[in-house]
Amino acid sequence: MTEKKKILIRIGSLRHGGAEKVLVTFLKNLRKDKYEIDLLLNLYSGKYLPEVPDWINILHLHKGEMITTNRPHEIPRKAARVLHEKILKKLPNLLYKGKLKNKKYDIEFAAIHGMRDEILGSPIQSSKKVVWIHNDLSQVKGYTDHEIRKFFGFDKIMVISEKIEQFFHSLAKNETEKQKIVKIYNPLDTEEFIAKADQPVINYEFDKNIPTFISVGTVFPQKGFDRLLKVHKRLLKEGFQHKVLIVGDGYDFENIKKLKSDLGVDNTATMLGFTDNPYPYFKNADFYILSSRYEGFPTVLFEAITLKKKIISTQVSGSAEMLNNGELGLIVENSEEGIYDGMKKALSDPESFEKYSEKLMNYEMPFNLENSVNKITSILDEL
Repeated sequence: MTEKKKILIRIGSLRHGGAEKVLVTFLKNLRKDKYEIDLLLNLYSGKYLPEVPDWINILHLHKGEMITTNRPHEIPRKAARVLHEKILKKLPNLLYKGKLKNKKYDIEFAAIHGMRDEILGSPIQSSKKVVWIHNDLSQVKGYTDHEIRKFFGFDKIMVISEKIEQFFHSLAKNETEKQKIVKIYNPLDTEEFIAKADQPVINYEFDKNIPTFISVGTVFPQKGFDRLLKVHKRLLKEGFQHKVLIVGDGYDFENIKKLKSDLGVDNTATMLGFTDNPYPYFKNADFYILSSRYEGFPTVLFEAITLKKKIISTQVSGSAEMLNNGELGLIVENSEEGIYDGMKKALSDPESFEKYSEKLMNYEMPFNLENSVNKITSILDEL
């Protein structure tokens, strides 16, 4: 019997984001006879917690919900959490001797790019270090080329799209660095969301006579919901009847909700908030719209393709790859104007979307759960 590999995985929490969902899907498909895994969360919270297999040991720095507002009574607790995390980042020995009981890991794994310094700062010299990058960092504020080059301190850099792979290649200084970069499509469970899509829609009425555009994602500026609502208002003014449904929650929720009221579109735009199962809404909507400013590899397009939706997407990392360079959906310029052109086309010339529907009918995903899981485990096994 070969000894199990000891792996430490770090992520902020298991809230409702793409990277969190992908991590948990991956964990559910691992063999417990091969690995001994400690999953360390900064915050023990999130809807994916119950889905983590029970053989995985979950540790945490804090309990309770994410504090996304600056309400006066919550500020001290928020500040204490931040300070605690900063101290552990500066003095990692405290964490490794205390919470992690001096355990010697074979592999330390940053499941998101934000955990870079925590893993690279580990006092365990002998462990192999892996990072999973889900975003196009060239578009993320504060990430200069110099900052991004620090990721080459890892033994393996897993990226999730061609665009991110090319970007890292352009920053690599030699062949050794280039060999650290591996592209792996996100492991996603298609059967799960096809089954879930048949469940009933709750708290929303679809009107068969009025086209509905749905957008699903964490509500923060990256997702461009502000642009979507402004375009919605503009099209209504021009006489195009339609509805917009935004499914998701996040720290920008109240701002976007206020914008919706300020624009006077409360009757035609709905913010549903978070739901465990967005798929019935996908299924019943007429169009899926991705209004993001940037992405790594928009998981949500994978879901929209699987559910054979008519898709409009801004030009972001991964969208051309996902939509077969525009064969499976309409890719528009990454701007408010681009979103406007796409939605206007959907409303004024819906027939033009039939060609995408025909392509989707018999489309087989080139990336599947098994391949992705096998590719990641083979990296872990070779390290």
